[in-house]
Amino acid sequence: MVITTAIEASSSADHWSSKKYVKNASFVPALGTPVLDLLNPQSHERILDLGAGDGVLTVRIQERCQSVIATDASAAMIEAAKRNGCKDARVVDGHDLVNDPGLATGEFDAVFSNADPSKVVEGVAKCLKPGGRFVAECGGFLNCATVRIGLHAALRRRGVDPSTVDPWFFPAPATYKAILEKHGFVVKYIELIPRHTQLNTDVAGWIDTFGFTFLEPLDEEDRKRVAQEVQDELQVSCQREDGVWFMDYVRLRFECIKP
Repeated sequence: MVITTAIEASSSADHWSSKKYVKNASFVPALGTPVLDLLNPQSHERILDLGAGDGVLTVRIQERCQSVIATDASAAMIEAAKRNGCKDARVVDGHDLVNDPGLATGEFDAVFSNADPSKVVEGVAKCLKPGGRFVAECGGFLNCATVRIGLHAALRRRGVDPSTVDPWFFPAPATYKAILEKHGFVVKYIELIPRHTQLNTDVAGWIDTFGFTFLEPLDEEDRKRVAQEVQDELQVSCQREDGVWFMDYVRLRFECIKP
């Protein structure tokens, strides 16, 4: 079984936009090749892509395995995945895999994730066959630290406690290894990988696409002001001299086995 997740953010409402994702975040599937290579899908395997986003990476998996299910909590992203050629794409909450009746226990050979929070690990263990592998890449310690600091500071200036709207969990390798082992996995490999990433547009566009939960307590105009305010503060550290913007991604990549 393979599970992929597009980003470490969640909200009770579906605020994901496939158009914004293509405009501001096409680098996400484009940079998924190393973890896909680590997965190395086989022709006989049944795979689950958890958090598939718009399905661009899922289609690449689909070409190499027996079958793959693309799942995402966002209905808008699943519709985009279908348009992009995913044969089986479903709206599934990755945080509740363990209770999802549509995914049978021990159904999959591998789990692949391009950004996997800790709450899905129990569900991943349920879905995998004995001997199945969980291959993933998620946000690790210090991931997107500059923009996160900027968002926290902007919210505090407006009397908002940022801890109430910050959805991100970016663990150190030892922390995540312990979570995986708690659920019975044998960890073969785990590593932090710093990866300064060129953005399609700018920091404000990135916040609009990925950081929307931080802005939920604010009205529409203040949301725009905060995004611009944070971008202005980050110009010295995140904008190259030719005007191109970068984000300080730090990826946590791992491979583990269900005994």
